[in-house]
Amino acid sequence: MKTFKREIVMRPAYDKRDPDPSKNYGIHGVDMAFYLTGEKGTIQFVVYTNWQLRHVQEEMDRKHDMSEDGRWLHSFCHPQPADIGYHSPVPKYEGQDPITSKCSFIQGDCYYDGSSLSAEPIYWKLVEGGSDAVWKELEGWYERELA
Repeated sequence: MKTFKREIVMRPAYDKRDPDPSKNYGIHGVDMAFYLTGEKGTIQFVVYTNWQLRHVQEEMDRKHDMSEDGRWLHSFCHPQPADIGYHSPVPKYEGQDPITSKCSFIQGDCYYDGSSLSAEPIYWKLVEGGSDAVWKELEGWYERELA
């Protein structure tokens, strides 16, 4: 039986807007990331919660009140499945280049591949089955991608 480390990390929202375009990093809500780590690497699943800082949410609510159809706010108020992928210490396909040598999961070169489209089915597993359903899915990804 494989032993895995399970970790859920939530990164805070931010407002890094600046009138100077070279310093404008925009706004972003809370990220929720699930990490399943085994001896051959890490599988990650990331959801953008779109939980904004209070003043940002209030600003977006005001803009919504002024819009005719509400589409502007809609894209910022629903969670968004963002990524499912792996961090591996070895390339998983011919010609794969490392993304970094300073990965927080891999000592040395890290080979990463992921998909936002493939994250959506796992997001719905989270909604319907909670974190237990996510861990089961991530273990399946680990077996397919890293084992």
